[in-house]
This record gives sequence, C-alpha cells and structure tokens, in this order.
Amino acid sequence: MTTTQPKLIIHGGASSLNDKGGLAKVRPILHNIVTEVYQLLNNGGTAVDAVVRGCQLLENEPSFNAGTGSVLQSDGQIRMSASLMEGLNQTFSGVINISRVKNPINLAKYLQDESDRILSDMGAMELARELNIPIYDPLTEFRAKEWIAEWKDDFQSKMGRLFASTESNEARRGTIGVVALDSQGKIAAGTSTGGKGLERIGRVSDSAMPAGNYATAEAGVSCTGVGEDIVNECLAARVVIRVGDGLSLPDAMEKSMKESKKRDRDLGAIALAHNGVISWGKTSEILLAAYHDGSTIGDTLEWQTEELMGHC
Repeated sequence: MTTTQPKLIIHGGASSLNDKGGLAKVRPILHNIVTEVYQLLNNGGTAVDAVVRGCQLLENEPSFNAGTGSVLQSDGQIRMSASLMEGLNQTFSGVINISRVKNPINLAKYLQDESDRILSDMGAMELARELNIPIYDPLTEFRAKEWIAEWKDDFQSKMGRLFASTESNEARRGTIGVVALDSQGKIAAGTSTGGKGLERIGRVSDSAMPAGNYATAEAGVSCTGVGEDIVNECLAARVVIRVGDGLSLPDAMEKSMKESKKRDRDLGAIALAHNGVISWGKTSEILLAAYHDGSTIGDTLEWQTEELMGHC
C-alpha cells in the first residue's frame, strides 16, 4: 500500500502582533503543538485525530481566542463555536455558540457520525449534557478585565483582542485552526473560536460554516480574521473548490487573497493539498501559523505584511 508523507499546519488567529514579547510567547506555543500533533500523524494517526488533538491543544492554551481564553460577548458571556470536516467523505459537523465546555471541537467530532451534524446554542448544550461532558468555565482573568474595561468605556471597541498579551491594546481578530494530511492521503480541517468579542447576542461566526472551514479529498482550509469578511468571501470553500477545479493550491490561495484584498477584507487562511503542498494567505497584518512539512517546523510569524500568500 502506498503511503503519504504526513503534513500539518495550524493557526492561532490573524492579528496585529507588533510587540516582540507577544511574538516570543506565541512561537514556542505553536511549535510545541505542531511537534505533538505531528508525532500523532507520524505514528499512523488519522487526519481527523490530528485535527481534533491540535484543536484541543489550541483551545486549552489561554493565549488564544478559543476554548479557555475565549473573548466575552456584549452581555459578558462566553459563547464558542467549532467545526470539523473530513475531506474524503466531505462530512461537516459543528456547534454554534456553546457555553461552559472546555473543548467545543469534541462535540464537533461526536457529531461527525450523527444525522444532525450542526447544532446551535441550546441544542449543543443539551448534547453536552447527554454526553456527560463536565461543566467548565473557560473565562480567564485577562478576558474578564478586558470586558470590564470595555464596559467602563461603554463598549466603544468593535471586538476583543485575539492574543492575550498585556503589552498591546490593539483590537485583534481570531480563531484557532488545524489542517492535516495523514499517511493514507486523507485530509481534515478543524476550526474553533470564541467569536470576535463584544458582539450582539446570537451573532454567528464563520468558524462553524463551510465559509471558514472546509475540506475535500483534494484540499482543506481553515480561516481566521473578521468572520463577516470570511463569510462574504466564502473563503475556505472558495479556495478548496478552485483546487478541485484544477488550480494548484498556491494559485487558488493567491487568487482568493487578491480578491479579498481588493474588497478590503481582513482575514487569513491555512491550507493543505492532497499532494502535500502547504499554503497560507492573509490580508491581515499577521497570521499566527506554524507547520510541519515532513522534515522541519516553520512558521509565518515574521512573514512580511505586504505578501498575500506563501507556500512550501
């Protein structure tokens, strides 16, 4: 049986991470997660297993806006969304605006085998109760203080900060995401988020839609940035479908990013193709991504702001 060299790429959001303290903090976090998840792939783990594990680790890291460390909505509550897509069978599953669980990606994984595969708030919480998933509070001190500061300022900001660094006051956008290619040549993609922060109750992000997370047998994409911009571009599905129509992954990414840039979108994406090509793109200033190409680990943290896409 022919085997494929596994490949992996993850992201912790699209940001304006200018301070070196934040850069020095996020790099080892991303590289450590890539190392652990790639080992799972190298030991024969499936793409779905790798994506779920990678998303769990990113959700558990309080520096990122997903799981523990998620931003608060306008009413001071945390509501998270996550999705998972297995490429070969094109099976999409997810939860929208779920509260008080540690790893929303786990519910997305469970729903892969269900007939009803996307559940919102009350339905997602009822599923968590049925599965006896422990109640968990993902709130961190940083996020609580962030919300209180915005409350005192009458919520003048449009969103919360992506990366939990006290050294910067800039607004940031983000999710976490993982795309994996396993030794059997199968692709999966997963995305998880706490939202954009300070949003209206009931607002739905792109992360639990094919706009923000999509995979086929040809390619997989996870997006980050301003959710409304990603939905307007239907970005993840657009890139993947272009690969299916015959474009190379780098060409599909570049074309999609140029279109997004032309429309002043604020977003980023990571991707993998069935032939092992790893690609990423952004219109945002920084994309917090790291990857394993089968021999080495690399990242996009100091990727030049004027570049729209890259690949290896």
